[in-house]
Amino acid sequence: MQAEFRARVSMKNPVHFLALGFGSGLVPVMPGTFGSLAAIPLLLLCMGLSTPSFIAVTLIASVVGIYLCGKTADDMQVHDHGSIVWDEIAGMFVTFLFLPLTASTLVLGFVLFRLFDILKPWPIGVIDKRLHGGTGIMLDDLLAGAMACACLHICVTLYPAVLTLF
Repeated sequence: MQAEFRARVSMKNPVHFLALGFGSGLVPVMPGTFGSLAAIPLLLLCMGLSTPSFIAVTLIASVVGIYLCGKTADDMQVHDHGSIVWDEIAGMFVTFLFLPLTASTLVLGFVLFRLFDILKPWPIGVIDKRLHGGTGIMLDDLLAGAMACACLHICVTLYPAVLTLF
């Protein structure tokens, strides 16, 4: 069955290539985790950006992601196939809004984002079940990123030493 879905996408198609997280979503186990990991080099590339530029990149990744994920899901003929991981990449960018990117925040932010994305607490789970198309695929991960971001801000504010743990 997995091969049937994969036969409907091509890594030569730039929309599919991006939606599948540069191929990271094709990993047969934990594709969401591997998609989130694929965001790390992109985050590191954006490390020197000003806050407004980082916000702009995050917004572009999020808005473009609606199209990328929706089109790829349509092509696969599956609502939200696990291999579509652009939503995780955009969610990781949301996680680090207004935060310094250090090894410590990167690790903690990654863990927090994965927890919210996997556990899907309210309202993430509701959105995941009720919204369809590219918007539905993207929105639950953007909310998971926002929740991880809020938790990371609390950690950094209450325990500034978090910035230098590793």
